[in-house]
Formats: sequence, C-alpha cells, structure tokens
Amino acid sequence: MRNPKESSRREFLKTSGQVAAGAGLAGSLSIARSAHAAGSERIRAILIGCGGRGNGAINDCLNADPAVVVVAVADAFENRAKGTAERLRREFKDRVELPDDHVFTGLECHKGALQVPCDLVVMAAPPGFRPIQYAAAIKAGKHVFMEKPCCVDAPGFRMLMEANELADQKGLKVGVGLQRRHALSYMETIKRIHDGAIGRIMLLRAYWNGHGIWNRKREPGMTEMQYQVHNWYHFCWLSGDNITEQHVHNLDVCNWVMEAACGGVKNAHPVEANGMGACLKRYRGEWKGTGQIFDEHFVEFTYADGTKMYSQCRQIPNTFSSVSEHVHGTDGESNCTGWIRGKTEWRFSGKNPNPYVEEHRALIAAIRSGEKYNEGWYGAISSMTAVLGRMATYSGQVVKWDDAVAKGTTEFPKDLRWDAPAPVQKDAEGNYPIPMPGEYKPY
Repeated sequence: MRNPKESSRREFLKTSGQVAAGAGLAGSLSIARSAHAAGSERIRAILIGCGGRGNGAINDCLNADPAVVVVAVADAFENRAKGTAERLRREFKDRVELPDDHVFTGLECHKGALQVPCDLVVMAAPPGFRPIQYAAAIKAGKHVFMEKPCCVDAPGFRMLMEANELADQKGLKVGVGLQRRHALSYMETIKRIHDGAIGRIMLLRAYWNGHGIWNRKREPGMTEMQYQVHNWYHFCWLSGDNITEQHVHNLDVCNWVMEAACGGVKNAHPVEANGMGACLKRYRGEWKGTGQIFDEHFVEFTYADGTKMYSQCRQIPNTFSSVSEHVHGTDGESNCTGWIRGKTEWRFSGKNPNPYVEEHRALIAAIRSGEKYNEGWYGAISSMTAVLGRMATYSGQVVKWDDAVAKGTTEFPKDLRWDAPAPVQKDAEGNYPIPMPGEYKPY
C-alpha cells in the first residue's frame, strides 16, 4: 500500500491548484517567531469555535500545561464568543488575556483571531470550516490543535494534505482530537496487536450506534445560512453526516490497527467501500424539516490486502447501542482497548489518564522540545475514510479511494455570508433534500 504521506509529496502538491482556498499555501515558508515556545515560556493560545467541544478543548489545553494563556476567542455567533470569553475570565482568572477586541465573530472570524500574536490555535468550529481554518493557521506559522473530523469532503481532504505538507516544512506541530490515540488502554492493546498477539488480522468491526443527538430549533430572525450553521450537525456540508462527525473515532482506531497488517505503513486506509444507509426516523414530528443527514449507515470497507472492516453507525432511540471496535486474527481477538483473547490472554491494568488532556499535553511537549509532531496526517486520512463511507452509503455504489479523493466534489458554499443562499434549500413541502441511494452521484 502506498503511504499517503509520501504520495502527498509527489501527487497532492502537483494538484494543489485544484484545492479551493489552497493557492499560495506554499508561498511563505518562514516560521513566525511566535511559533516557538521553549522551556517554561508561555504558550499563547487562541480558540476558534466556542461551542460545547470548543469550550471543552480549551479547558483541556489549559489543564494540560500551566503556562498556557488564552489570548483570543472566535465564533461565528457573537453570543457564543462573548459567553466563552466571560467564562474563561471567570474560571481561569490568571490564565487569560482577553480584552474585548480579542473576541471575534462572524463566518470568517478566524481571520481576525489569527492576527493576534499567538503560538497555538485550538480549532473546534463545525467541521466544514476546518480545512480552510487549518490552512490559514499553518500559512500564518501557528501550531494547531484541531478537533475531529478534519474534513467533510474530498476537496477539504486535499486541502488538509497540502497544509500538512506545509506544516512539516515549517516545523509546525499539529494535534488532532482523536483522543483514543492518547488513551493508554488503546495504546498498549494496539501495540500488542501490532506485535502479533492475535496473529494475522482477518476482520475488523467498528460501531457507533446510539440513541440520537441534539437538534437546535430555528431562532426568530435567523437567515437560512444562520440556521444551518446554528444546527450544523444536521447538514452534510457542516458535519459530514454522523458517520464523519462521530464514527470517525472508531474508523480511526481500525486504520491504526491496520498499520501493521499493511506492512508497517503509517496512515493505513481502506481502498474501497460499499454500503447502505437511510433516513427513516430522524426528521418526523417536531424534527420535520430540520436537517438532511441519515439516521444510519452500514459500510463494508476493504483494505489493500483484502481485509474487511464492517462499520455501523446509527442515531435512533430504542435501538442496540455500542461504541466500540473489535479485531479478529488467526490467533485471537481483541476489543482494541483493554483485552486480548486467544493464544495470548491479556488484560490492561493500571492508570488510564484522561486522553482529552493527554493529547494537548503531548502537543505542547512537542512545541517545547521542537520534535517532529504532526497528527494531521492520520487526522486527514481517517476523516477521508469516513467521507468515503458516506459517499458509498449515499450513492449505493462501490466507491474507490483514489476516485473519491480525485473526483469528490465540495459540499462547502462559495459565497460565505449570513445573507447568502445556503448550500441546501427546502422543497415545496418544507423538507431539505436527503440523498437517495441509486440516484445520488458520489462524484
């Protein structure tokens, strides 16, 4: 299997002209002095995206290192940005330097925030914005922590790969919110799998089956664009659907496990997918006309060596629930996070520090030491794995990785203004278009 990181050097930069908003990324390779923080010097952080995950992420960053200081916050909505600023001033009195003119709002709020001198950018806006914001931060010479998923479509993936290349050239450090990679139970279990504890991998299973997610009501006076960003999880251009926004965690674990099976190649990924999905339950009753994503997805992913990974994700109340990963080999099986059964019998024991904090601690340690550190590669690959699966479930077709990456179209609007037309519009019956397998075209 090709290493996507290595192939990016040969292929992705050749096609960088295809990447919207990516032009000129490689034009400036000077590393800003503010990108360095040696020894015990302060780490000046800014937060882009002040929703629940953004507030959680900046808390985790502050708890990871006592020298972190928040110097700016930004969000599309003014009330969220101001609310987060007030909370940080109240709860972390000595850890913030947040004058009112360092609180930025609007759909392009990241542009103002990136003008504030800082070392680290914490990104937690809706995922559809992530590639553009990540590319801008790397171009500005900033270290980055970005929440998952890192993209919601193929053009976003291509933009990420180009920005990852530039980050490595600049010596910038990148962390990604796939926190299982920093959970000791996962780390030790998967190391044993890589070392051959269950033999040759035969099959993987991944699940994120749950009972539902929030759905925000339209507030008085909202434009259509404001409503969709407000209720972002329920629109593909913003969340990538639940297979991308949520199930990416489990898919990332399976890709991680498959690194050894693929000859030690980093950033392993499936080469094709086929699947099925539907919206049968979600937009009825009080939820009618509130969004467009599927209730459920089932995908059969295939890796280059022929190994299958079966993936389920669902958001329907009163159904079987499971958030887990499983791997079956010739000599045993494992849940990837604490036990191995078969010829080898083993169970994880010991402390398991909070991985949400540990992922920030590892990133900040790399910033201080200067060691090479870029989780953006597997963040992009695993996010695109989820996008590949969605393209298969929406279309009902077998979708190849290379075709999806090269031909996949953007979900993001060209005109990004509150009063601009939103990317999807309601029909005459008041419903948003939901993809129809057999009719939807993956590219």
